[in-house]
Amino acid sequence: MWPCKPGQPLPLGANITPAGVNFSVFSRNATSITLVLFEKANPKPIAEISLDPKINRTGDIWHVLVLGMDSSLCYGYRADGPFDPRGSGDWFDKENILLDPYARALVGGEIWGGEDGGRRCCIVDDDFDWEGDRPLNLPLKDSVVYELHARGYTVHEFSGAQKRGTYKGLIEKIPYIKSLGVTAVELMPVFEFNELENKRVNPKSGERLKNFWGYSTMAFFAPKASYASNGWDGNQVKEFKEMVKAFHRAGLEVIVDVVFNHTAESDSDWPIISFRGLDNTIYYTLDPESKDYLDLSGCGNTVNCNHPVVREFILDCLRYWVMGMHVDGFRFDLASILRRDHKGELLPGPSLVDAIEQDPVLAHTKIIAEAWDTQVNQVGGFPGRWAEWNSHYRDDVRRFGRGDKGMVPVLATRIGGSSDLYQASGRCPYNSINYVTCHDGFTLYDLVSYDHKHNEENAEDNQDGSDQNFSSNSGVEGPTDDSLVNALRLRRIKTFATILMVSHGVPMILAGDEFGRTQQGNNNPYCQDNPISWIDWRLTEKNAGLLRFFRKVIALRNRHPVFRRSHFLTGVDTNFDQHPDVSWHGLEVDKPDWSEDARVLAFVLDGSELPHEKMDDDFFVILNGNQVKHSFEVPPPPAGNAWFRIIDTGKPSPEDILDEDQGKPVILERKYPVLPSAALVFISRRH
Repeated sequence: MWPCKPGQPLPLGANITPAGVNFSVFSRNATSITLVLFEKANPKPIAEISLDPKINRTGDIWHVLVLGMDSSLCYGYRADGPFDPRGSGDWFDKENILLDPYARALVGGEIWGGEDGGRRCCIVDDDFDWEGDRPLNLPLKDSVVYELHARGYTVHEFSGAQKRGTYKGLIEKIPYIKSLGVTAVELMPVFEFNELENKRVNPKSGERLKNFWGYSTMAFFAPKASYASNGWDGNQVKEFKEMVKAFHRAGLEVIVDVVFNHTAESDSDWPIISFRGLDNTIYYTLDPESKDYLDLSGCGNTVNCNHPVVREFILDCLRYWVMGMHVDGFRFDLASILRRDHKGELLPGPSLVDAIEQDPVLAHTKIIAEAWDTQVNQVGGFPGRWAEWNSHYRDDVRRFGRGDKGMVPVLATRIGGSSDLYQASGRCPYNSINYVTCHDGFTLYDLVSYDHKHNEENAEDNQDGSDQNFSSNSGVEGPTDDSLVNALRLRRIKTFATILMVSHGVPMILAGDEFGRTQQGNNNPYCQDNPISWIDWRLTEKNAGLLRFFRKVIALRNRHPVFRRSHFLTGVDTNFDQHPDVSWHGLEVDKPDWSEDARVLAFVLDGSELPHEKMDDDFFVILNGNQVKHSFEVPPPPAGNAWFRIIDTGKPSPEDILDEDQGKPVILERKYPVLPSAALVFISRRH
């Protein structure tokens, strides 16, 4: 139907040229490759072009230039070769239509939850008017990250968005996001996945469950079509770019959650989609004897990330999202797998992790590791400029907030930047992404409202999700009308937020925590496309005081570099003014209690101890992790100054957080009373 020329092996994928469309795909072990063309509305092929290995193959890359081709057509590949899953490990089957790993958009999944006749690859014209837009490259140490789900953030009927559940819906929420004071949104997976791969049924509602979160990638270069208001004909690429451009105009960075550790092909019982049919033994780590998939991800398979071909594929993908889509950074799911070899063993030397850090295109891109997999936790062990989700921070702050024994010394270390994890390797506090909650686990409201997970609606007999939540229900499991319990929960939420914002490192907030969102005790709602996972925007009015608190405590952090230092808190006087960068206290001044039974901590941050940065105010912070009220002795302020209380999470709104010029002066002749589970912050100012 179309005349062809041999074409070029690079770049990989489908690329529009003046002469036509050049197709290029890798397969080392296939005996033949066929390019299959489709009209978008027709599931049956309209043409198949067999590639001659003598003409259309360079090394391990198969390629063809289709002259004068209509770029509105869709395509896929057939790959023939040995089918020997238990012998050679190959899964070639020419009956399967395979996705191009480099496809920049897919058709077939334009409607969320809509049945389709199979995904096909789009040919995308990359032309887009960025109007001078570039990734923002904001300093990591000054960042405040806001994790959200691209659909769940605006799909609720009360979201106020016109284009609910879409990239355009997120654009509509930019003024709100900006008003929080955060600097970056971290989007849960936006690469193409099949939300209908989950076959379970909600035992309560009878509705089919979905893969809501999206940690099951089908196409790594392709933004999810059903997250676009118009995801037809590759328009999802344009809408994603428009979203990024709009966030950048507001001064907000866009970080995307990427899943390179496993794919949607899962184990051998799941469909052949792309990698498995193109070269199974190259793309996946297999048991050398049985050829079963090694499952270090908990999701059925493990990508062979450090094979040279796969490594280059991942780097190409990251470069594309930075150069072509202008994203500002990546959060790497189960990133320890990026350090494993073809046998699943951790590499003793350089790995893909080092290649990402050293890649010149990615040099100013934020790279954030979930620094573990199912076998190992490597928090603190990633090299150079890698930042990491600090699970130790999460657990230690939760345990202190619950009133556990022995947590005061480790809490001080976490507040000081987690020097035990990052200092020895020459890294900085901002290599730690500090968080109390994230998508995986309880929301902040649920953390103080449930002792146990309640995942029954996931149809896994409540066996899924972590059992180690370090949560406390504050006296009653789940919702209650008890005003004292609800007051305690609100106080504890505000205390967690305060600890997060005064800690050295980069704070991350889970969307909706700022106004008390609940998942009804579900700590693993990966399959819940319903109000359990959706943001209920009515809570912004119901819990307006909590939202006000979050805005103001974030603003406090953003105004004061004393909370965002590039060095760890050491307790050393570096500028010889007889005041160390931090001084630790307990119920009495200069008497911190580091014992096993201690549950309180107080400290002074000296704003003059800021080398290479402007001087700041001094701050005195009190944290009562106990379940009883305590009175704290207040240290003397700097000469000529007084302490002014600006935060007391034990007080109702608006007294819980005050503007700095409205702070309440502290009379030093008496001790300051602090309610159970409360936090206080004082600023030193001229009286």
